[in-house]
Amino acid sequence: MPPLYDLSTLGIHGDDWLAKSADIAPPLHVSTTFRYSSNPDELGTAEHDAPSVDVPPVYSRMAAPNTTRLEAALSAVLKGHAVTYASGLAAFHAMMVFLRPNVVAIGQRDVSGYHGCHGVLDLLKKLYGLKIVDLNDEKSWDAAGLGKGDVVHLETPINPSGEAFNIRAYADKAHARGAYLTVDSTFGPPTLQNPLEHGADCVMHSGTKYLGGHSDMLCGVLVVPGAHQEWFWGLRNERMFLGSTLGNMEGWLGLRSLRTLDLRVKQQSRNAENLVSWLYEMANAGPSVGDSAAAVVAKTVYRVQHASLQKEDFDWLRVQMPNGFGPVFALWLKDEESAKRLPSKLKLFHHATSVGGVESLVEWRRISDPSVDPRLLRFSIGVENWEDLRDDLLHGLNAL
Repeated sequence: MPPLYDLSTLGIHGDDWLAKSADIAPPLHVSTTFRYSSNPDELGTAEHDAPSVDVPPVYSRMAAPNTTRLEAALSAVLKGHAVTYASGLAAFHAMMVFLRPNVVAIGQRDVSGYHGCHGVLDLLKKLYGLKIVDLNDEKSWDAAGLGKGDVVHLETPINPSGEAFNIRAYADKAHARGAYLTVDSTFGPPTLQNPLEHGADCVMHSGTKYLGGHSDMLCGVLVVPGAHQEWFWGLRNERMFLGSTLGNMEGWLGLRSLRTLDLRVKQQSRNAENLVSWLYEMANAGPSVGDSAAAVVAKTVYRVQHASLQKEDFDWLRVQMPNGFGPVFALWLKDEESAKRLPSKLKLFHHATSVGGVESLVEWRRISDPSVDPRLLRFSIGVENWEDLRDDLLHGLNAL
């Protein structure tokens, strides 16, 4: 696939070279095993070949038609070599197993480091004494001996606030010590950012979120740059023994989802930025009279968090995320009771966990993580009309 095609084109045509039938929509293959050639001259020993129309699948724990096409399209879209997994955490686990770090620097649990990744690291710590240090405390890096072959793991934008960190800055810190920078870019999907362009050695996505985009599939993705192409083969080989292969149905759903990735993410990003801008403006408008929008928001909203509000960081942030910011933001209300009640007052925001789907979601985060401030609500913005979402949110705030 020529590299000059736009992402919107690559999401649709990035796997064309693997199409073996006349079907425009890729057919769903559910078989777990496949016939060997009836020609003895074509039989050979097991090899982990590159995806090809000439190399038939053998067993779906190794490769299958739907997932092979999905990985081809993902590789084109993500501008690297992509490997899929059964979930985002399966991808993170596979990455840690492959890299075998002695020390991992990661953001504090549910502040700037996903609690699920912390859970995986806790298991590895139990197995072989892995050292886990604070991403933002370089003294702890050095005290633990973080160095060659170790990992600095950065999540950006972060969950649940949607705020962003400087990938290049962390890449420089990691590489100066001989360590690798791995980036969880789940909340910054294509077309919003590409960490490989800013020094990341390996990028992970929970494909369940924006790559899937329809709240109907679990998926994880690792992508490595051309400079680490041997990692691609190592990851594919180890995946077969970890048993964390993406299912056939999920591979088919993922391929369907990539066709509209660019359209969805751009709309979600615009919607989120519009809502954040409106909320921030209303919350800081000062005292108002009557039942105006500013009065309602100022009365109920304590704080808004999102990358679009990091004005002091725009010198690097606009380079890192040139096409917009993530579709997730945090809204803090002035008391716990209001935060608990608001989701029940909304009609267009489903009260549910997860992010990235075409439908907008709101979650009182205290449900899934008791360490989160009880006033915080996480919003995942979908592709609806943003003014409809604004009006629904205003109605809900007014009903508190």
